[in-house]
Amino acid sequence: MKNKLSLSFLLLSTTAFAQPVDTLKLQVGTMATLASKGYQPLWITSNRFGLLSDEGADLATYAGIGNTHTLPTGNHDFRIEYGANVVNNNHFNRVIIQQGYLKVRYGALEFRGGRFEEVLGDVDPLLSTGSLGISGNALPIPKIGLALPEYTPVPFTNGWLQIKGQISHGWMGNEQSMKRAWLHEKTFYAKFGKGPFKVYGGLQHFGVWGGERGNFSLDRSWKGFFDVLFAKEANDGSVSGEIRPNRAGDQRGLIEFGGDLEIDDALFHMYFQVPFESGMGIDIRNIDRVGGLNVTFKEHHWLDRLLFEFIYTKQMESFQNAQLQSYYNNGVYATGWEYHYQNIGTPLFLSRYRGSNFLPITAVDWRHDEDPSLGNTNFINNRIIGGHFGMLHRYSSTITARTLITFTRNFGTHNNFITSSPQNQLYTIHEIKADIQQVQGLQISAGIAYDTGGFYNNVGGLLGISYQLKGL
Repeated sequence: MKNKLSLSFLLLSTTAFAQPVDTLKLQVGTMATLASKGYQPLWITSNRFGLLSDEGADLATYAGIGNTHTLPTGNHDFRIEYGANVVNNNHFNRVIIQQGYLKVRYGALEFRGGRFEEVLGDVDPLLSTGSLGISGNALPIPKIGLALPEYTPVPFTNGWLQIKGQISHGWMGNEQSMKRAWLHEKTFYAKFGKGPFKVYGGLQHFGVWGGERGNFSLDRSWKGFFDVLFAKEANDGSVSGEIRPNRAGDQRGLIEFGGDLEIDDALFHMYFQVPFESGMGIDIRNIDRVGGLNVTFKEHHWLDRLLFEFIYTKQMESFQNAQLQSYYNNGVYATGWEYHYQNIGTPLFLSRYRGSNFLPITAVDWRHDEDPSLGNTNFINNRIIGGHFGMLHRYSSTITARTLITFTRNFGTHNNFITSSPQNQLYTIHEIKADIQQVQGLQISAGIAYDTGGFYNNVGGLLGISYQLKGL
């Protein structure tokens, strides 16, 4: 029997729960956050799957359970995995099922359903600023789907070709401008090589479709589904006039490519993600991207991983003779690429909800506000240039840490400069996690973050304690 539990906590250390063991796991914990402003520095709350609120002072308490049953069945194992994590935060006023899922796998193929933590793409979930697709920043969206979650050798290629991917159907809920909209999600990746050097490439495609707002509703038929599935030019009732390409729902995606090089002492992983908001964005002239180099050291006494990353998103498909795009925004689906008021993709893009803390911008309550004029205005800063450094290291065998330092220059959107000139902003955090040897399963965590620049200056900290119980 193999068991594992993946729960968000201070370091998002999923590897700590991925070791094959023979016991059910339960975990409880609490985390306090405090900032000098009425909101948190960016990396205190970002990329934690909605675990922490953005309040200036708060306490998040959580309890989780997880298990995996593996049954050998001939050439392939049959595996059932389930888990749940309940979180209380926002001054004890918010209780959420942060995870609640069932996964059934036979061989390499997996059926999954529910809310579960997932980062799409080959970015480092601990050190990266986040994927441009799904970064692990927002609360997981409930969905069902089929997946090859890990690279799987293709028959008759002798291991030279491996693939992975998934297709899912999700529910966006009511905290959106278009209520009860659906999510279509699919990815496909291929890796080539069978030695120390490998290259890979892939595609991610997302579509928010259907939904309704008052008496206004959009196509939810099987034809509408296939229009989204194949990203066809189609009118779902959302656009009048000759605006092309007019695609059903709110569609976006990215192309990702990169490579791996393994040497005696380290593994080098390079990646590039190129976003698009229309089919015309899949073009060699598209220079917007997130790129990174991740170095994992195999045997180092204090340094585990280093990450260098950059982001550039100023172009926004302006090379084409068509309507300019605005990443994560949409005219009809005014909420854009956001779920429960948190960016689904990179947290470096600034939404109205986050920006209302320090800019003369009004946050929107998507549960009640149905003003159609809000279209294309939810993300107020998505044209940025930035550099990022991440480090995973250790002070001793029981004390590990990570450091993130991010610099961005922010240009607003194409039609709105949120300030009179571009603004520079620095985001930093240093976190540590300590295993208490005297009490098996007990961990203490702490961190300090400091943000400074043209947007705001803010210092914050967090302190957490968790206990993992095994063997039930």
